[in-house]
Amino acid sequence: MKRANSRPVRVGSITIGGGHPIVIQSMAATKTQDIEATVAQVEMIHNAGAGLVRIAVDNPKDVASLAVVHGRVPDANLVVDLQENYRLVTQVAPHVSKVRYNPGHLYHHEKSKPVRDKVAFIAETAERNDCAIRVGVNCGSVDPEMAEKFDGADPLELRGVTAMVESALEHCRYLDDLGFTRYVVSMKDSDPRKVIAGNERFAAARPEIPLHLGVTEAGLLPGGVIKTRIAFEQLLSRGIGDTIRVSLTLPFADKWKEVEAGQQIVSDIDAGRFRSVPVFQDHGLNIISCPSCSRVENEAFIDLAFKVKEMSAYAKEYDITIAVMGCRVNGPGETDDADLGLWCAPTFVNLKRGEQELGAYPYDVVLDRLKVELDDIIERKQLTGVTA
Repeated sequence: MKRANSRPVRVGSITIGGGHPIVIQSMAATKTQDIEATVAQVEMIHNAGAGLVRIAVDNPKDVASLAVVHGRVPDANLVVDLQENYRLVTQVAPHVSKVRYNPGHLYHHEKSKPVRDKVAFIAETAERNDCAIRVGVNCGSVDPEMAEKFDGADPLELRGVTAMVESALEHCRYLDDLGFTRYVVSMKDSDPRKVIAGNERFAAARPEIPLHLGVTEAGLLPGGVIKTRIAFEQLLSRGIGDTIRVSLTLPFADKWKEVEAGQQIVSDIDAGRFRSVPVFQDHGLNIISCPSCSRVENEAFIDLAFKVKEMSAYAKEYDITIAVMGCRVNGPGETDDADLGLWCAPTFVNLKRGEQELGAYPYDVVLDRLKVELDDIIERKQLTGVTA
């Protein structure tokens, strides 16, 4: 397989980039404060062959649990997301090999403080604690100023890609100016075309920076693996990408299947076995669902995602996107582009039609309400004589 000519970035016991083998990673789906369950999940993912295991940390109690998990599974290279509180980096850095921050989320926290200063705080803390950094940009959560600046810069099918790439490049400049080079970058979306376009553009501009590839909220099997293959086959085969994550909606006990899927994709590409079509065919019903991670507010989300797929099967010929999100972090923003969106709270599900909020419904009611909206969309399409 052709490999990227990127610089090596050490992350714990493994190295990303620099011609090293592609690192496969996954994320624990358990609540971090459930220490026994999280230890079991980390061990399972690590033993499946993941070079990195990500854990969600949102508060001081999670930090305390993270320290225990790290002590119980010392051989696993742990990564933590700095979601809505970048200052937690001082508490988590001693227990992990890498921290990931999202420029969009960084924008919203302490708005009066320059983003460059927040990046400096993260980088200085990472440096002191021998940590690497991932700059993780998602199309659905680019900071508003960047999104507005590049609004209209892309064709409709690639909307948001330029803002995503420019956000990543901007944060690379911040880190470079600080003299911090031990970082990787990811640019993700649920649409493989956007993942391909974004990573191609970034690799052309900054080929020396290692890339973390992923199709976020790829969804259920087998469709989630198919979407991911489409992106990975076109990028890895051209030497773009140094570490990967296959993001699937899975029962907690099956999270190891993300690692297995990643291993299979890399093995197939290395052997010249390609299974995807050259261009992503997005006709027909498209169900997007986020991976079952530890930020999921209620495990019922996973069951709901499967029920949505089963219920909506009759709409397979229509170009309709249904997004099922499991937490408050990705839920509100990343359902906006879907025709119908559900983001799940602990005891209820927020239902949306495009950006319009339709209300909050109990888990045992929302499926029927979703079907009403789906039928209405289909009826409107039938009246126009098109399925698109």
